[in-house]
Amino acid sequence: MIYQHPLAYLLGLEGVALLRAFNGDYDRDFTEARLAEIRALLDSADQLGDGAATRPLTTAEGYNAWAENYDGPNDLVDMEQPIVRAILDPLPIGTVLDAACGTGRHAAYLAALGHQVIGVDISPEMLAIATVKVPGGEFRAGDLHQLPVPDRHVDVVVCALALTHVPDLAPVLAEFARVLRPGGHLVISDSRMDYRIALALPGGGYGYLPHYNRFTSEYLTAGLPLGFQVRRCQELRSPRRDPGAAPAAERILPDHPSDIWTLRAWCPVASGAAHSGNPLLIFWHFQLAS
Repeated sequence: MIYQHPLAYLLGLEGVALLRAFNGDYDRDFTEARLAEIRALLDSADQLGDGAATRPLTTAEGYNAWAENYDGPNDLVDMEQPIVRAILDPLPIGTVLDAACGTGRHAAYLAALGHQVIGVDISPEMLAIATVKVPGGEFRAGDLHQLPVPDRHVDVVVCALALTHVPDLAPVLAEFARVLRPGGHLVISDSRMDYRIALALPGGGYGYLPHYNRFTSEYLTAGLPLGFQVRRCQELRSPRRDPGAAPAAERILPDHPSDIWTLRAWCPVASGAAHSGNPLLIFWHFQLAS
């Protein structure tokens, strides 16, 4: 369990913003505005409500709960998808494993390019959507640690925005190496953000998906001994923000202390400053040695 308090989250954002100002990123007016906003937040503490203990979810629980809304608007996916497609487009047509395929967004694109697609996911609800979306694909329930795919069976493995939930990269990358043919390609996108995804649960309440924010070197430490060779590495940061450009937003009460998106409207300037330039996404294109 983790304990989450809405006021603590907002004061944390203000604190990070003030540290950046102290380091020279922002000026005196910015600092004084943050201090005034902190006083106002403390005065509004009763409005924000109490904290709550939020339980961890298994990956299957989390993505089952998320499946219905997963294909809705998502800025992270909008930034991730073009880069993954740019890596995939030049690869020879063959058999592709979409590992942790979710609702099949990459599987659908790969099938449209002419690849034979196998999708594996731990969430039955996600797989049900993917099966409808990609009628020519072959979808199987399975875990990244034990893929239901034979040895040396695929030419490409794609794993998008999933490794962030895996506590140890090495056994999962070993599975990717096992199912790839010699000379095959591994394409990874992964989150580098510093917060846990909180989800409303069907039976009520909220839970969070465990999240591991890794150093770039950790992917190399796990992948190079398996014979993976780096063909491309790219990282994205959150856009640099002018603190004066933060839009005004209506302050509404969050449904739960985990609802950081609603909470950020209470201090949009501090939120923008706290996240400006932070690591956001990392992309890898590996090739397995022949």
